[in-house]
Amino acid sequence: METLRDILDSAARGVFPPADGGTTVVSQASDRDAGVLAFTAHAVVFTDEDPRWVRDTLAAVACDALAAPMNPRFLTALLERTGRTAETIDAMLVGSPLPGEPPLPLMEITDGDHPRIVYARGRRDDVRAWTAEGGVLVMGRGIAGRLEVSVEVDASVRHRGLGRRLVTAARHLVAEPLWAQVAPGNARSMRAFLAAGYLPVGAEALLLPARTD
Repeated sequence: METLRDILDSAARGVFPPADGGTTVVSQASDRDAGVLAFTAHAVVFTDEDPRWVRDTLAAVACDALAAPMNPRFLTALLERTGRTAETIDAMLVGSPLPGEPPLPLMEITDGDHPRIVYARGRRDDVRAWTAEGGVLVMGRGIAGRLEVSVEVDASVRHRGLGRRLVTAARHLVAEPLWAQVAPGNARSMRAFLAAGYLPVGAEALLLPARTD
């Protein structure tokens, strides 16, 4: 049976689920992450809930069937059933590895308290971080163990292309596809990733365990 990681690995190679208007339901790859991925005319719901409940709930959403998996009514029902929380629907982008050295000097840090690093540690495993003058680059294992990247640029050095150079540098540090989750409204970040050669592959709504603190 195809797993969530199988689907993501194929998408990173440009091989997508069939554009047939259907929805694939697969198990979660970890207790931490559940959610919905939307590709062209096909959705993937990854949850340990009953697949029959997923399909029945999708069928009851009063909208175009193609839109149902990302419709607020379905996402709300899934959140309530699982007791999880969510923040936003992100665009999924992926970049392939690049040869050679990064285009700017980076220094790896092991005990950073930068908010971007702290945030990543709550969402990913095996988090690593690098600093550059005016910015920080963070990578870690996220959904289904895929390698994910995020960056933060200091306000004093924004609009100078540092974000683009950081996300480009990340591609020089890896030997596998590198994923990014970008809120569509964050046009500055979206432009940086696109300029660095990352390709959009779909959208995702990530459902996280409810906070207990």
